Amino acid sequence: MQMVHELPGTTFSSTADRGGYDSGGHAVMTLRELQRWLALAVACYHGEVHETLGRTPAAVWAEKAAESGTPAAMAGETAFLVDFLPVIRRTLTRTGFVIDHVQYYCDALKPWIACRGQLGRFVLRRDPRDISRIWALDPDADAYLEVPYRALSRPPVSAWEQKAAAARLRELGRADVDENALFAMVEQMRQLTDAAAGATRKARRDQERRAATPARDEPATVLPPEQEDADAEARPFEVIEQW
Repeated sequence: MQMVHELPGTTFSSTADRGGYDSGGHAVMTLRELQRWLALAVACYHGEVHETLGRTPAAVWAEKAAESGTPAAMAGETAFLVDFLPVIRRTLTRTGFVIDHVQYYCDALKPWIACRGQLGRFVLRRDPRDISRIWALDPDADAYLEVPYRALSRPPVSAWEQKAAAARLRELGRADVDENALFAMVEQMRQLTDAAAGATRKARRDQERRAATPARDEPATVLPPEQEDADAEARPFEVIEQW
């Protein structure tokens, strides 16, 4: 966390620590860039000698895992990811699950749908970076079932895009937000963002081209020849070429 707080745009540990620092104004990373930076920072941290342990955290982890008989590596990337995703609780309907105006369904839900009246709310997990699928916890087993969009033609979007699109629809007077309108608004907002990004990139390229163009040299100042002494004796040329 010390490394995180050294990044430009940090919010610090509290408002008192932040003081008058403009976190938003100093921020330079996108969320995706921050995620990559954090992954590299964690990998670096586990490979460096820990001040208290006197060893690398990776070596201590491997040693303790061997002593306990626990695998040192995760069994599966997806299972590991799901364990860290936010939990959402929803009831199951005839058409699957509905989260934030978006429907999720797959044929594997049919046995649950048949007895949905006897089941309570399901534990669902969703990745905010990509809401095109969710994971539903099997009520009879300690396992998750992956459930995609009901309409598979929908593009993957983030939870932030979905929230912004829904807010925009309400601003336009749409009291009821439906899935079709939601994804249509997401597409419009993406087009606007792409156009703005393109214009920004073009402006940046133009600026770089201007900076790379060498400045024209100022015209040299031509000084008049020094006047010769009027009293000096004129001397004839020694050799005159004939043309």
